[in-house]
Amino acid sequence: MSTSQAATPSPSTSRAFAPALAELDAEERMSRDEIEALQLSRLQQTVRHAYQNVPFYTQKFDGVGVHPDDIRELSDLQKLPFTTKEDLRLNYPFGMFAVPRSEVARIHASSGTTGQPTVVGYTKGDLDDWGMLVARSLRAAGIRPGQMVHNAYGYGLFTGGLGAHAGIERLGCTVVPMSGGNTAKQVQLIRDFEPDAILCTPTYLLTIIDALAASGMDPRDSSLAVAVLGAEPWTNEMRSTIEQGLGIDALDIYGLSEVMGPGVGSECIESKDGPHIWEDQFRPEVIDSDTGVPLADGQQGELVFTTLRKQALPIIRYRTHDITTLLPGTARPNMRRIEKITGRNDDMIVLRGVNLFPSQIEEITLAIDGLSPHFELELTRVGRLDRMTVHVEPAQALSAAEGARVIAALEREVKIRVGTTVEVHLAAPGSLERSSGKLKRVYDNRQ
Repeated sequence: MSTSQAATPSPSTSRAFAPALAELDAEERMSRDEIEALQLSRLQQTVRHAYQNVPFYTQKFDGVGVHPDDIRELSDLQKLPFTTKEDLRLNYPFGMFAVPRSEVARIHASSGTTGQPTVVGYTKGDLDDWGMLVARSLRAAGIRPGQMVHNAYGYGLFTGGLGAHAGIERLGCTVVPMSGGNTAKQVQLIRDFEPDAILCTPTYLLTIIDALAASGMDPRDSSLAVAVLGAEPWTNEMRSTIEQGLGIDALDIYGLSEVMGPGVGSECIESKDGPHIWEDQFRPEVIDSDTGVPLADGQQGELVFTTLRKQALPIIRYRTHDITTLLPGTARPNMRRIEKITGRNDDMIVLRGVNLFPSQIEEITLAIDGLSPHFELELTRVGRLDRMTVHVEPAQALSAAEGARVIAALEREVKIRVGTTVEVHLAAPGSLERSSGKLKRVYDNRQ
């Protein structure tokens, strides 16, 4: 896929600020050698813990002839087999837990819309680590103790709401536990409570921006200074749209429930150049999606994680399907970072032999004057020929001539930059679905 980051991340607006060295956790101040020594020690403990307590891992390791004693250096991790979402589903509900169920303090689960839900568990120690990592991520984003944070991630089995909530409190902030949806109430509380920061998905923040404007308020006049956004791939073009629309800093927080939840990594306010992975808790790899062969830092591939501290659900070499590149650290020099994730290899669309991702359409759309970030992709089949229609709302009312111009521009740019032909349909303003959490972009009507 193209991972063009054509829109340069904007500098801080200075309404948020970078943490002082003394505010950082001890692990954030470690040298690279110290980080890797800690990783090896924790990796050895994790592999042994998983082997001894999870029958799935016992069988998997024995099947490839690897024993925990064989893990003598970090590169030995590559001897171990991968773990997939399907493995978690096949061991539903608690077969992957490495502690007695009575020691599991909390359970989360995926929606299960594409199969059996994936179930994850946390001990009290896991929850403590998780809260610490989210607090670290929010501090990296420029949020400070004593500030008010509006949490619009969904509460419940989804890890976003409760995971973010614990980190907000751990940092010493006031949390507004709004959850997702009920946009009118979101707007009322933002206007009345005047929070300093908001946490939600990027597409839902677009919905809130529109609702603030519809209420008669210039969104840039809100109290918000920082948005910490995740749970969806989003581009730097989307970042620019949100930052300009609200007059804030918008930062990416990375996580997934199978590995922990939000807080596996986070962008830093100083650089806004992709999430730094908190490598004291996780060992990242990037592999070739087709062969499984590990790739060197700087090469694009599929992101893989091994947890280094989790007790209830240790995960060894989990294939995330997220496409990215491992890069040297910047704001946290000894913690590697990942290129901003804008797609997954399992949401790739194959259209007449060409591979494309929704994020590519987002990137191109937002670069065309006159188009809004609200779009949907409809896949249909006429005879044996697949067809994709891009339904997109204009940013404002357009004349017939201007409408024809933006349609032609989007069709032309997709053809040039992606290499396939699409049809563009201008939807009426406000007619496309708005996000109340995660937004569905693709409607596949080929079957």
